[in-house]
Amino acid sequence: MSDRNDRLMIFIDGSNLYHSLKATFKRTDIDIGKFCEKLREKRRLIRIYYYNAIVGRREEPERFRDQQNFFNSVAAIPYVELRLGRLVYVNWPNTPPYEKGVDIQLATDLLTHNFKNNYDVAILVAGDTDYVGALQAVKDNGKNVEVALFGRVESSRPLREVADKVVTVDGRFMRGCWKSG
Repeated sequence: MSDRNDRLMIFIDGSNLYHSLKATFKRTDIDIGKFCEKLREKRRLIRIYYYNAIVGRREEPERFRDQQNFFNSVAAIPYVELRLGRLVYVNWPNTPPYEKGVDIQLATDLLTHNFKNNYDVAILVAGDTDYVGALQAVKDNGKNVEVALFGRVESSRPLREVADKVVTVDGRFMRGCWKSG
């Protein structure tokens, strides 16, 4: 059971967050600072890591500009570290780009900070079941693991099973976490 003296780190898969917000709420104008404050629950925040892939400046100039503005706003939040991979464009624009280096960076940071004893509780904001092994390793090392998930209770069953606690990100949770309205 966690308490207010627990040291907390939050690991956010930005692409997963964006697509989950879009699918669940039909909007993406999240205030990451307010969102993380809700997840924190009075615990001692050590650091927030936000992972994403940079959109190609040449391939998608408008999206690149919007994304840079968003990254700047995220980087301005106290205790946030941006970890950026890249998007790989093959046969663009006929084929959508794919992320490179993001998931492995998140899993590496999650495990590295765990083994350095930098946190007591890790919160993962992601729906990718590829993280299950890393989360189990964190638990096996005596730490608590929480997962913030969007969508139905049936979603991400392996993540739900490995987590010590599941935070359901629904309309009620998101109240006060939007930049507007």
